[in-house]
Amino acid sequence: MKGLFALVKRNTKLYFKDKGMFFTSLITPLILLVLYGTFLSNVYEDSFRSALAAAGAFAPEKLIRGCVGGELVSSLLAVSCVTVAFCSNLLMVQDKYTGARKDFMITPVKPGILALGYYLATLISTLLINLAAAGVCLGYLSYTGWYLSGKDVAFLFLDVCLLVLFGTALSSCVNFFLFTNGQASAVGTIVSAGYGFLCGAYMPISQFSKGLQKALSFLPGTYGTSLLRNHALCGVFSEMKSQGFPTEVVEAIKDSVDCNLYFLEEKVSVNHMYLILVSAIGAAILIYIGMNILAGKKKA
Repeated sequence: MKGLFALVKRNTKLYFKDKGMFFTSLITPLILLVLYGTFLSNVYEDSFRSALAAAGAFAPEKLIRGCVGGELVSSLLAVSCVTVAFCSNLLMVQDKYTGARKDFMITPVKPGILALGYYLATLISTLLINLAAAGVCLGYLSYTGWYLSGKDVAFLFLDVCLLVLFGTALSSCVNFFLFTNGQASAVGTIVSAGYGFLCGAYMPISQFSKGLQKALSFLPGTYGTSLLRNHALCGVFSEMKSQGFPTEVVEAIKDSVDCNLYFLEEKVSVNHMYLILVSAIGAAILIYIGMNILAGKKKA
């Protein structure tokens, strides 16, 4: 345990000392919030009004802004929890490039402990940044339209923690095969550009083709995004019901923003979403540690 604690402490300190790495990780969620709030909010509001008009329903402006705000915030957090992890996990690649990892391999530290040290350090850094981003997002919701309860906020932070665990495990597995900063930067760029579409953050999965919807239903990140959507919009849907919105209209809105997900035509409950995400986290961590143990045995 002392060796693991020393590794985590060392990796965390080096991450925060690298101003470029830390600043890049920190500014990513803020840039996304500005871009989402500036360019996407009006598009989402117009589409939401059109959908309500087609259903013969009417909603006050505050409720519309609250719904759009919840959708934007959940999209931002779903993306940043994974993309920031790839930025925070660059130290593992840097140690390979500089030769520091080879020095660790000739010490009594076991490969599994070394891998866990990188994982926990990345987890701490990514979690701090995304919890701060979640706080900023809650401030944004208080400005656009606040409908969250204390329970919703608690579950929102729980979702962020789980997605950070998943993002850190995923980035660890991917970065295991990288050996230069250029490779890591290229992978980070690809993930930043593509992950938002694959998890349904940039565009709801309900708007994709049926075949693509079925394919994306096998990805754990899809359910992480849906969990964030459910808890960010729970208060909005409760307010809709209290204002007399028909149940069919509310369910249709939930379908359109991916609060309701379907796996092989069967609706996935929130509890099952948690089970899928937790299982994916455990599997990814075990795969990452296993790869490091096997690599250590080969070198030995």
